[in-house]
Amino acid sequence: MGAEQSRILVPVGESSTFRNTVAYALREAQAGAEGGESAAVHFVYPARWRALDGNDLDDSAAADLLERVTVWAEEDLDTDGDDEPDVAVDVETSIVGADRYLFSPRDFADELVEYARRNDLGRVVVDPEFQPGGSAPMLRPFEVELTRSDLAVEEAPVERQTTRTGLVSRVTFSKSVLTFGATYAFYLAVAGSLAPFELATGGLTALLATVAFANVSFVTSPSLRRTGRRAVRLLVFVPYLVWEITKANVAIAYIILHPDLPIDPEMRRFRGAVWGNLPVTTLGNSITLTPGTLTVDVGRDGLVIHTLTASARDDLAAGGLERAVRFIFYGRAGARIPTPSERGSVSLLGDDQEREPPELREGGE
Repeated sequence: MGAEQSRILVPVGESSTFRNTVAYALREAQAGAEGGESAAVHFVYPARWRALDGNDLDDSAAADLLERVTVWAEEDLDTDGDDEPDVAVDVETSIVGADRYLFSPRDFADELVEYARRNDLGRVVVDPEFQPGGSAPMLRPFEVELTRSDLAVEEAPVERQTTRTGLVSRVTFSKSVLTFGATYAFYLAVAGSLAPFELATGGLTALLATVAFANVSFVTSPSLRRTGRRAVRLLVFVPYLVWEITKANVAIAYIILHPDLPIDPEMRRFRGAVWGNLPVTTLGNSITLTPGTLTVDVGRDGLVIHTLTASARDDLAAGGLERAVRFIFYGRAGARIPTPSERGSVSLLGDDQEREPPELREGGE
């Protein structure tokens, strides 16, 4: 029981109660080690996305947060002002899940349970305002998934700050510009006209929408420069996607009209070299829009794809859509990588293969 109480895992993320959660976990580890047991607190940051352009903001934010944790731990453990803490507590920090797709509460929980077992940790202390997915309200289902393991799970009993709503964030210039632009473009697209009346009413509507919703449209401030680049690349991607859809439709029409109906369906696991909600969603939907392939599921180990024919599997292994999606989000350098077949990233569902090496995940803006 002592080892369970004194060896603690704390998933970390930016929140108003995180500082107090750190202090609580350290106190609990010290209290559990009073009987001579070893004490350890591991602060673990679950990676929420993995950019390939050399400008991974998630990694820098994680490094900054974990550095603060180290400083706080040194302050809290040196309660008597001397060089040695009252009870020795081993403090570790780590980023986990950087090579996986972490979306659902179960994905985050499984990753942390694996880490706890590797490091002989028996207890999890959760910040009451921790959000595994960054913005989605996933704390409750995340805790439920954790309790399915043999770990002792608890929320840190720390005082929360009173807030009116968790949906509201600070309005910034980039949030306002993108909210206005998206609303204005949508209004004009629905109106189907660029007459002065539509331009004026659309501008007024977009302005009102910006004032009312700019603080809830985005969790963090988007980069106008990066978003602009991606929008331009998207204009290049759309004709390519339409061409791929057209070719696939012709191939499927040939199969339907063929007397022997030459299909060979198989389920494949595809570890695409894209990370993050929007890039993975774009890749998965692009695969689904192309007849002959269907994205069935997205998990920690990649996308599960249903392929109808051998030629569809060949196209998937060639990586044309993957490179195109990488081009949108990571630029030209991000598209210059080995194909999925060269990386061994496409396999029959259920096959156990090694993950692709980190050097294949490098790209540039």
